[in-house]
Amino acid sequence: MTRYGPMFGPDVTFLGVERCDLGEPATFADADVVILGAPFDGGTTNRPGTRFGPSAMRQACYLEHDGSRPSLALRVDGLRDLKVYDAGDVEMFSGDIERALGALEEAVATVATAGAIPLVLGGDHSITLPDAKGVARHLGQGRVSLVHFDAHADTGEIEFGSLYGHGLPMRRLIESGAVRGDRFLQIGLRGYWPGPAVLDWMAERRMRSYEMSEIVARGLDECLSEAFVTAVDECEGVFLSVDIDVVDPGMAPGTGTPEPGGLTARQLLDAVRRCCLELPIAGIDVVEVSPPYDHADVTAYLGNRVVLEALSAIARRRQGPPWDPRQPLLDGRGA
Repeated sequence: MTRYGPMFGPDVTFLGVERCDLGEPATFADADVVILGAPFDGGTTNRPGTRFGPSAMRQACYLEHDGSRPSLALRVDGLRDLKVYDAGDVEMFSGDIERALGALEEAVATVATAGAIPLVLGGDHSITLPDAKGVARHLGQGRVSLVHFDAHADTGEIEFGSLYGHGLPMRRLIESGAVRGDRFLQIGLRGYWPGPAVLDWMAERRMRSYEMSEIVARGLDECLSEAFVTAVDECEGVFLSVDIDVVDPGMAPGTGTPEPGGLTARQLLDAVRRCCLELPIAGIDVVEVSPPYDHADVTAYLGNRVVLEALSAIARRRQGPPWDPRQPLLDGRGA
């Protein structure tokens, strides 16, 4: 499993962090986080283009790509206070979805078994199946809970005659036993899919899905606090999956299945920060960024910032003390 490098786009690492090679364990032996690219859109049912997502998110920043990003709010540098490496893209041929997903699962399992957090840049949402399965191979079947930000439940039964695709991974995960249905938390669902039969299946597995009407009525913070109680119960770690279409397409147009009425970009960043500050994160993926449908790279920028918010919060959680969001920016600084 040598470092493949780029499948699409220049061979750059995420904002200039060090490279590693999954075929050479010594190159990431001290890693806290290993970034993997999953440039795959062979599971899409509408607009393709997410194969270009990893490259776009690696590059989407107006600052110098120097492997450093101090967080103004959290007062840490997620790229330096953690040991972060980029292993490049996993080779994922869109013409063979089973082979592609299998290769990604092996890569994620390699990272997780080494004691690092795999952070996967997608790619369409079909990649969450191997991502979470790879983490569960290390932590144990049914010992990983999943917090899932998305406009769509992704619990369909079959698409175009296939068991694999970006509308199906959460059903396949539960069926595999890697993640328990009653430890599956979904945030931001809305719109007109899935239908009653799929919703009945979800209810029978005791999934907890927070649709946008409930989030608006109760407040996002209250819903997250409730979900977190379940996420840490009888589990060894939490996998965080962020579909960029959880955000309203007015703020994230570059995605394959846009659904109006979602979270704001600010809400998503705050929610990801909370997840990584308060939960024992064991794996992350950020999916469905589709640059061909983006405008002025705004969706790629948001994906990049989701990654940075997660890394900064993980670094702050490890360092302490507890973060106070009310602390003024300049408090305690200077003479």
